[in-house]
This record gives sequence, structure tokens and C-alpha cells, in this order.
Amino acid sequence: MPKTATIAVRIEPEVKREVEKILSKVGLSTAEAVNVFFRRVQLEKGIPFDVKIPNEETRKAIEEARAGKGKKFRSTRELIADLNK
Repeated sequence: MPKTATIAVRIEPEVKREVEKILSKVGLSTAEAVNVFFRRVQLEKGIPFDVKIPNEETRKAIEEARAGKGKKFRSTRELIADLNK
């Protein structure tokens, strides 16, 4: 079947640039990636990944991170050491 339908989407320019760089590294154009996504939605009869509302603890952590609060680590090793305490 010929591809004749079109979609127009508004997105932040920086998000578009970053995603296009990633897609080009895996050999996909934006249109091809959207087609892959739509095919997966069609096959799975829904979004092909979990879309969840974060619980209260996660929402609080997100808000703290956005506000610049919380622990900061210089390396993953330092993070893991803190987690193992």
C-alpha cells in the first residue's frame, strides 16, 4: 500500500536535533522511526512501552532533582558505594 498519509508534529528543536542524531547512528530517518513506532502500536494494540504515572516517592524525587536538591556523585563507583551503605 502506498504511503500517502502525513503527520505534522510540533516538538522542541533541541529534542528534534538530539533524536535525529541518535536515529542517524542506528541508520533510521525520523520518518522511518515514526513508522516503526506506529507498526509496533498496531501490532501490540497499544503503546509498545510502559507509560505510568509516577508514584508519590518518585514524583518527590523528580521535583527535588529539578530543584537541584539531592545527592550528587562524581562517578558511578561513588554512587554504588553510597547505595551499598
